[in-house]
Amino acid sequence: MGEALRLEALGIGALVGVDLTLAPGEVLCLSGASGSGKSRLLRAIADLEPHEGEAWLGDTARSSLPAHRWRARVMLVPAESHWWAERVEEHLAVAPSEADLAALGFADEVLGWEVARLSSGEKQRLALLRAVAVLDERPDEAAALLLDEPTANLDEAMTRAVEAWLRERLGERGWPTLWVAHDPGQIARVAKRHWHIEGHRLVERETRPWQ
Repeated sequence: MGEALRLEALGIGALVGVDLTLAPGEVLCLSGASGSGKSRLLRAIADLEPHEGEAWLGDTARSSLPAHRWRARVMLVPAESHWWAERVEEHLAVAPSEADLAALGFADEVLGWEVARLSSGEKQRLALLRAVAVLDERPDEAAALLLDEPTANLDEAMTRAVEAWLRERLGERGWPTLWVAHDPGQIARVAKRHWHIEGHRLVERETRPWQ
């Protein structure tokens, strides 16, 4: 279900007054130097850090929902994903489809793997599958994705596979997506808009739409 994600005067740390709207299904890439506040901004939108201002998903304000309900719809996939049980399947309320697993380079047997054997790149891809599965549990509710360098630990071929998979899912579901990225090539491939943190503010940079 596609609804816009809107930020109104959102501020955290030195980054203040962020006003931004992402249309349903739109991907906006965010870049900036290390320590500029990219990850903190995503965490503020997900209501994981104290912040100023407000975030909206459609007509629903973040402040109108309990934190756990907001986070279940405005889904943050951090650069370092969290794993709390021994096996992969224990982290998935709904198992991904064979097609989704295959698209990201996995066979069904990965669900029975111990988390300890996963590489950092495998964890990133499985964290994406987990996030999409959570949002897909309530297809009639609006949702959004916050992605913090989701392909940082992947080779070029798998990066392209993840980009294609996400592009298809976002097109089908209409989720607005804020994607932290640094590679200009990736930004050009996935984003309709590109904003860069300069100093304590966001500056819009030109990018081409999806081809």
